[in-house]
Amino acid sequence: MKENIIQQKSFLFAVRIINLYKNLTNKKKEFVLSKQILRCGTSIGANVEESIGGRSNKEFLFKLEISYKEARETIYWLKLLKETDYISIIEFESICVEAEEICKILAKIIITLKGKM
Repeated sequence: MKENIIQQKSFLFAVRIINLYKNLTNKKKEFVLSKQILRCGTSIGANVEESIGGRSNKEFLFKLEISYKEARETIYWLKLLKETDYISIIEFESICVEAEEICKILAKIIITLKGKM
C-alpha cells in the first residue's frame, strides 16, 4: 500500500493536539480554548480519512477543503494560546510549523485536483 503523507502527518498532528489538550486541562486548568483546539486539530485528520473514502473526486475535494479550513483554524487557536501564555513560544513554534506544513500540503493537493477537474 502506498504511503499517504497527508494521512500520516494529520494523524501524528492529532496525537500532538490531544497531548496538548491533556496538558492544558491537567496542568493549566484551561478548558475553553483547549476544547476548541482539540476539535479542530483532530478534525483535520478525520476529514482526510473521510476524503480517502469519498465516492467521487468532488467529494474527495470537499473533504480536503474542510481539512484545510480546520488546519487554518487550528493555527488561529495556537496563536491565541501563545498570546495568552497558555503555551510557550517554543511550544507554539514546534506545533505551528506542523500545522502550517499540513496547510501547504493540503493546499497543493487541492490546487492539483482542481486543475484536473
